Amino acid sequence: MKTLNITQVRSDIYKLVENLEQSHEPVHITGKKGNAVMVSEKDWENIQETLHLMSIPGMAESIREGLEQPIDDCSDKLDW
Repeated sequence: MKTLNITQVRSDIYKLVENLEQSHEPVHITGKKGNAVMVSEKDWENIQETLHLMSIPGMAESIREGLEQPIDDCSDKLDW
């Protein structure tokens, strides 16, 4: 993860935002009164969705089981 100080971020914020959108690499921002991590909006939405799904009891196990099942064993019809 790239680390920039707040002055560096402030001087070229437009380029930084464009790079975040393309690279999907978070940026660690350091300041005198605290630090932060900057991510693209899409990456933040993905993080939030993952956290939500992992908060559902049994969801992680269900995903793991699904990944282990061979595609040929999957049904073409949905039960829902």
